[in-house]
Amino acid sequence: MTKYKVGLISLGCDKNRVDSEIMLGKLKSGYELTNDPKSADIIIVNTCGFIEKAKQESIDTILEMAEYKNKYNCRLLIATGCLTQRYGSELTELMPEIDIMLGVNDYNKIDEFIRAFIEKEEGKITKLEYSNTNINEGERVITTDKATAYIRISEGCDNFCTYCIIPKIRGKYRSRALESVLEEAKKLASAGVKELILIGQDTTRYGIDLYEENRLHVLLNELSKIEGIEWIRLLYCYPEEIYDELIDEIASNPKVCKYIDLPIQHISDNILKAMGRKTTKEAIINKIELLREKVKDITLRTSLIVGFPGETDEDFGELKNFLKDYKLDKVGVFKYSKEEGTPAFSMPNHVDEEVKEKREELLMLTQMDVSEATNKAKIGNVYDVLIEEHDGENYIGRSYEMSPEIDGTIIVNHTNDKLTIGDIIKVKITDSAEYDLLGVVCNESC
Repeated sequence: MTKYKVGLISLGCDKNRVDSEIMLGKLKSGYELTNDPKSADIIIVNTCGFIEKAKQESIDTILEMAEYKNKYNCRLLIATGCLTQRYGSELTELMPEIDIMLGVNDYNKIDEFIRAFIEKEEGKITKLEYSNTNINEGERVITTDKATAYIRISEGCDNFCTYCIIPKIRGKYRSRALESVLEEAKKLASAGVKELILIGQDTTRYGIDLYEENRLHVLLNELSKIEGIEWIRLLYCYPEEIYDELIDEIASNPKVCKYIDLPIQHISDNILKAMGRKTTKEAIINKIELLREKVKDITLRTSLIVGFPGETDEDFGELKNFLKDYKLDKVGVFKYSKEEGTPAFSMPNHVDEEVKEKREELLMLTQMDVSEATNKAKIGNVYDVLIEEHDGENYIGRSYEMSPEIDGTIIVNHTNDKLTIGDIIKVKITDSAEYDLLGVVCNESC
């Protein structure tokens, strides 16, 4: 078969990125991979279907790539991912430009589908299997900076928050076998990866379904034994599921970043209950205080939703005051998106779009003040910094306090020292901005 060029556009979250990397890993031996869709014979769009903004971006991208059939080399357009899994039958009718449509459970067969189409064994192909058992695994083509890689430890979700469609798209919660995760981590380490970022819809539940007990702390400990791995970072840890052994492992293991992502979404008990969250304001605050007490210099990140149905001025004020009082290090703010198929869709008292936008702006301004003050207090501190790029004048990297792409960076002022991308070096902070820090390479006096 002719060695066609394949281009892939990955949209959405880090879990989608891993799926995209698995597809590329499946295709790399039989196809030529390209970053330029204009030169691609085959274009894959891995879509996101989580909220309205992401859905629109996915649709726009598919339509844009469909034009490449007329303008450039594309002869085969493939759409995959959460949007297609969620709206497959509708998209088949609305977007005839798509030649192959896959959901989230058939990435390991993508080469078979492409071959069947090109060799005309089949016409247009649609495979949207729903699975409560499958976990996408396999060799990957890493698309992050060479020293960092995401590693998925679970698939699906059992939380059923009332605003979220993910359980209907990705299925029930299922952990990867510990041995499988370790095997993949060893391969990543041998390829030069130094930072592992653990992801899943809810990483804190890892192991409960397979081993009938929490095993995330065990996994962290085993990963830390792998030669070459220097940082292990935790994302998507639901606060109500964080347990004592996990906190102790984070606190005591030098390779585990003193960083944890807590998607709390709100702080008002009224809204937490309406969201179907299995926690309360008091429990969240207690967990934050416990983490800060037990883990020295821990960085806490969260995501918040404003404008959930029924959110009053008082509920929002409670959330804003919470940010002022507890000064979380990193915060992402999102407007509630009304998603069909979720319980929240049919709830009463939806909030006007203008009110949601205003609340989003006010919350971000509140957090900007917190972040600016927090960063200013770091001037003079020395950090281990993972160097990721050079912009021609300065080197740019991250400390343990920063997850890639969402938490800011450390700009290392131009230096006579030639630094190596992927190295971890000591940097002294000399100045700060709202989200980024500036520093210099630490000399012996540091």
